[in-house]
Amino acid sequence: MHTIGTPGLWSAFGLLVVVALIIDFVVLRAGGAHKVSYKEAALWSVAWIALAMLFNLGLWYWLDGHGGSQVADETALQFLTGYVVEKALAIDNIFVFLLIFTRFGVSPELQQRALMVGILGAIVLRAILIFIGAALIARYHWILYLFGAFLVYTGIKMIRAPNDEADFEANPLMRWMRGHLRLSNEYHGSALTVVKDGVRWFTPMFVVIALLAVTDVIFAVDSIPAIFAITEDPFIVLTSNVFAVLGLRALFFLIAGMAERFHLLNYGLAGVLTFIGLKMLIVDVWKVPIGLSLGMVALLIGGSLVASRLIPRPD
Repeated sequence: MHTIGTPGLWSAFGLLVVVALIIDFVVLRAGGAHKVSYKEAALWSVAWIALAMLFNLGLWYWLDGHGGSQVADETALQFLTGYVVEKALAIDNIFVFLLIFTRFGVSPELQQRALMVGILGAIVLRAILIFIGAALIARYHWILYLFGAFLVYTGIKMIRAPNDEADFEANPLMRWMRGHLRLSNEYHGSALTVVKDGVRWFTPMFVVIALLAVTDVIFAVDSIPAIFAITEDPFIVLTSNVFAVLGLRALFFLIAGMAERFHLLNYGLAGVLTFIGLKMLIVDVWKVPIGLSLGMVALLIGGSLVASRLIPRPD
């Protein structure tokens, strides 16, 4: 399994992520449970993006001195493209998160804590799936074609039904929890369980976090094959994924208030998945340049955002 990730680079990345999570957690605790303003969400989003770009710059500088300028340039572009793709696909997660919070009446104050737990779970889950995927691709190259076909299928499905809403009552996990757990209808702050008359009940907060975890599993199945179409290096795949996920909490509050304004965004995301899937299917015939991939992703996402402002939402 070829990777630029040396023990030193892996250690530096791990330390940076731990410090970033600690700072995020400390700031969350210090601020207490509160409704996140648009300005606060925008500032934090800029901070997370800046951190990712600084990491990419540091990686480029290190590789320029150890692997040469060509390796440094190509790797930095791969990271940037992977980061943009994962950030764009994370927007789809946010729309589903918004549906979950609305369906279960989660207050804005509690949404922050739920998202924090969801981010920690997403990082662990994606790390496991990425290493499994990298090992499989290194051993069975044909899996790339399977990934590509799956992404094309997913993209076409999204184009045909871009605004399908999740039916949480029909969700297998939801049905299992209703059949096997004592579910309370009342929130008790951020507590996941509560004891009443000697009997333990699971709060709606527990249900919400469980659904967030399952949602991220579903979206990871889409996003991880997408990043492997850009690079098969586990270090770039994992770092670009993690940095995209780290800013998810701020991005949620930034986009939640604008969800109705970008009603055509799902078409753009569907186009991204379809393009990347086709890119994987022709990888042994023509390797699409990284710059072209980045341009296409930017064009599809940017075009859907502009079109959302120009074309009114149907009643």
